[in-house]
Amino acid sequence: MSDFEQMFPQGEPNDAFAQYFVGQSYLAPLASGDATANNVTFEPGCRNNWHIHHGAQQLLLCTAGVGWYQADGEAAQPLTPGTTVLVPEGVKHWHGAAKDSWFSHIAVMVPRDGASNEWLEPVGDEEYDAL
Repeated sequence: MSDFEQMFPQGEPNDAFAQYFVGQSYLAPLASGDATANNVTFEPGCRNNWHIHHGAQQLLLCTAGVGWYQADGEAAQPLTPGTTVLVPEGVKHWHGAAKDSWFSHIAVMVPRDGASNEWLEPVGDEEYDAL
């Protein structure tokens, strides 16, 4: 990872969700129970597919590197350490690393009973490369 430093563990390769990512991500569970908190680390250029959280909001706490967040129909916004994003329930969105930077955020969720993620299409290279 060269000079990429973060204060939370990187975790293991995120193999369980690899089908929903373009590129390699890593997952380090930090808390579980009624609320979950996971440190998600993205290699440069890695991003998750468009997706929707049903039954939960998601709070992203950016901790290291440079990344992107985009809600459907809105412009992508850059993410840097200290940036927070509250993703409302039911909003189609994606997030991930910038092309030339590792990126980490803590994803916090307090799901209601029956909460689920709806994974959708990948963020295409043409769309991503235009950022």
